[in-house]
Amino acid sequence: MMAEDRNRDGSDAEPEEDDNEFEFIEPADPRHNEMIRRIIGDLSNASVAKQVGIGGATGWCAGYISVKVGKAAAALLGGSLLLLQIADHFGYVQINWRQVRRGVNTARRRIEDQANRQFPGLAQNANQFFRNNIYLAGGFAGGFLLGLAS
Repeated sequence: MMAEDRNRDGSDAEPEEDDNEFEFIEPADPRHNEMIRRIIGDLSNASVAKQVGIGGATGWCAGYISVKVGKAAAALLGGSLLLLQIADHFGYVQINWRQVRRGVNTARRRIEDQANRQFPGLAQNANQFFRNNIYLAGGFAGGFLLGLAS
């Protein structure tokens, strides 16, 4: 057997056929959801100032973290795409863009189907939450924008 016929780990075993399957993480333990619902339920009865303050603080944290993580992810993704384009230009790799597009569309459809099965009423529940906690949601949105700006 030639070296090219071996797997990456050096074994001669046949590679698994189902490399296109995605692993989905199960939702959190229901006890955690109950704790979150109890805290949020308490906030819905809190004063408007407290709701806006807590929403703004959590939104700012989320926005700030998004900027930090987003910059690193954008640099990594942009750099790898640049290297891939350079390698394609010099003939080191040949990219079948039609196959890439087809693979991305297949993955997108699978992810959407799986998400719809896992979380069927997520959009409706989120909409109901924002309607019931408009001040908290508004504070979060404002804080998130401030976090993005800082």
